[in-house]
Amino acid sequence: MTIQYERPVSHAAHWARRLALFSCLLFLAAVLSHRFGPLTTPHFLALAGFAAAMAGMAVLLAAVGLARLWHVGARGGKAALTALLLCLLPLGFTGAAAYAYFYKPALYDVTTDTLAAPPWLAAPAAEQDWLPRIGPVGARDRAVQLAAYPGLSGRRYDGALDRVYQGVRKVAAAYGITITAEDGLDNILADLEDLVVDPAKVAESQESLGDVPVPEARPLETPPIPRIGGPGDVLLQGEWRSPVFGFRFDVVIRLREEAETTLVDMRAASRYGPHDLGFGAALVEGYLKALDAELLGIAGD
Repeated sequence: MTIQYERPVSHAAHWARRLALFSCLLFLAAVLSHRFGPLTTPHFLALAGFAAAMAGMAVLLAAVGLARLWHVGARGGKAALTALLLCLLPLGFTGAAAYAYFYKPALYDVTTDTLAAPPWLAAPAAEQDWLPRIGPVGARDRAVQLAAYPGLSGRRYDGALDRVYQGVRKVAAAYGITITAEDGLDNILADLEDLVVDPAKVAESQESLGDVPVPEARPLETPPIPRIGGPGDVLLQGEWRSPVFGFRFDVVIRLREEAETTLVDMRAASRYGPHDLGFGAALVEGYLKALDAELLGIAGD
């Protein structure tokens, strides 16, 4: 008489695999919809949090399945291990985000000039949903930034304003920053020598023509648009999205000519939420390092 031993089956392990697969697929769909689709950051974070919660339940069920395998030899070890592997993606993202949230400064707007940050040409506006901000950026936030990112500073180049402007535009395109507005482009003059007028020639022309009546300027029908930056500033505002998850940031770059040098300052603000998880400072530092490489040879001290 043959005795056949039938191993018990761990239903917890199989349910863990189902939940883990669901959470992983939900997380991937949320990432793709946020990166390439219309899903906004608050909705993406809500879906990612729900996927992480499902993954956490799957981990608990997988632990039960492995415990049953150890004690009574129940089937389901492969299902439990598969569940744990599938949970790495949503739980890994959640863990990294939680670490950045608690160990990075609670800032959503960073700049290289904490005393007089580059102004926005068009103030960023977005529906925050369940991620409200306490208020506008103040002196306390700038002090927190100085303590957290002491090396975040502007750049000074010995090149002319037009040369640095070309480099700024080129690096912005390569870095994935889409320029949406510009101001102060009239300050960029490649060469002023052709515009110099010889006073002797002007006097000769006036003598030959005699007294020529000069018409008065016609009053403007609409008042001119006031400048946003300083009288010699060039401002470029754009948008940037993080490469993997597509977090949206608004960026403004200021060029200012000072004593035959050009000073470049930058400002980056997360479009959603009160915390940028450190992406803003990384964006500014990465862009300025790329600009240094582009303008290598004309960088000042």
